[in-house]
Amino acid sequence: MFKEMLNIIEIDDFTCQELDIYARCTEAQLLNKDHPEDGIFIAESPKVIGRALDAGYTPVSVLVEKRQIKDNKETIELLERFEDTDVPIFTAEFDMLSKLTGFKLTRGMLCALKRQKLTSFRVLCEEKERIAILENVMNPTNVGAIFRSAAALNMEAVLLTPGCSDPLYRRASRVSMGTVFQVPWTFIEDDNEMRCERKELWPEQAILELKKAGYKMAALALSDNSVSIDDPKLLKEEKLAVILGTEGEGLRDETITLCDYTVKIPMAHGVDSLNVAAASAVAFWQLGQKKRL
Repeated sequence: MFKEMLNIIEIDDFTCQELDIYARCTEAQLLNKDHPEDGIFIAESPKVIGRALDAGYTPVSVLVEKRQIKDNKETIELLERFEDTDVPIFTAEFDMLSKLTGFKLTRGMLCALKRQKLTSFRVLCEEKERIAILENVMNPTNVGAIFRSAAALNMEAVLLTPGCSDPLYRRASRVSMGTVFQVPWTFIEDDNEMRCERKELWPEQAILELKKAGYKMAALALSDNSVSIDDPKLLKEEKLAVILGTEGEGLRDETITLCDYTVKIPMAHGVDSLNVAAASAVAFWQLGQKKRL
């Protein structure tokens, strides 16, 4: 009965323009940097899509496997949220969708949603005690995993430098299990509307501004003067920003120099470091303790 209240459109023409966002547009094209107000992103799986809707993102359309509408309780419950709306629900059999998208749909469902305007990092950090900063973490899988740890382990916001992968890229949001829609985040960028006039804020200006706002900056890195992650001084800090770098290269020397602490995770068996996503879980658990105490 509920299907009669949905705008279901069975696909019979793979070339129709409405399907370009699922089949023929890259995520960079969907991001639309020249006109961010028109940017969209693709969320994948009912759980992730549901969390995006909960966060207030506006749906553009849905692409769903026909069988899922009949048999999958999770999909049916999500689609009920589109009842009595004009949001198009494109559907087809599994084989046809695989040809259209080029891969198997995760849990049989994709949803295109409009992006929201990003908040200034200065505003985002107001009244927050524990934040994470990602410097040039380019792998979307790592970004998604870090967000999941941030949500679970008391990080109140995530800031990203311009070199990071976008948290709304499909792989990142899927790996995060939709927590990219639950943890406040933004890019550390000059909000000047003219891109050609924007200034590079990271690391010097941004770190100095965060220090002025009361944050102590903790760079997760190996160096001769690193303190252990369980150093009691870290837990006593009222406001702490935990900075994580990209795989391999780690944090920039300039970033480390500007920080109040260089922090290391003690290792055994001669292991020198962890994957950045694994390191984030350890760091957030330990350094987020102040909020648990």
